[in-house]
Amino acid sequence: MPSAHVFIATSLDGFIARKNDDIDWLTSFSSLGEDHGYNAHIAKMDGIIMGRGTYEKVVTFDQWYYEKPVLVLSRSLDPATVPDQLKGKVEFIAATPEEAMDLAASRGWQRIYADGGKLIQSFLRAGFVEDLIISRIPILLGDGISLFGPLDEDVVLEHLNTKSFPSGLVQDHYRVKR
Repeated sequence: MPSAHVFIATSLDGFIARKNDDIDWLTSFSSLGEDHGYNAHIAKMDGIIMGRGTYEKVVTFDQWYYEKPVLVLSRSLDPATVPDQLKGKVEFIAATPEEAMDLAASRGWQRIYADGGKLIQSFLRAGFVEDLIISRIPILLGDGISLFGPLDEDVVLEHLNTKSFPSGLVQDHYRVKR
């Protein structure tokens, strides 16, 4: 079975977006041209599995930033409606996390970038996440969409390292203990 790897940013108080799904606080964050390790992270991945909400946000950006193949887990997006410019790059699938990981395995994927709050939560519950890199942006939102939701049991993490950057961004890397 492939392993899932998380690379995501939150506000200092743990939110990935405002309640209205707005991420202006993230896209406007000035990181002073710093490399936070995303390119190195994505280079190690065979593909990306993201949730519908994340897809619907990133497809509005000026360009498509993903060079790896993307599976979008959604029961509401019609597979026939993938935009022409994303055909061959994006696939909509109505699948459980288990089915998505089986499909990824059948395609030879070993390492998967798991992206999107609800998707990450479901992959954590299913035991698919191997590690998490969480970058905290120096802003307090006070309310919004939390990265983590309810779990059936504790998920114990091993701290691997912490990096801080001149922009104020702090990045923690954890391994999920089994």
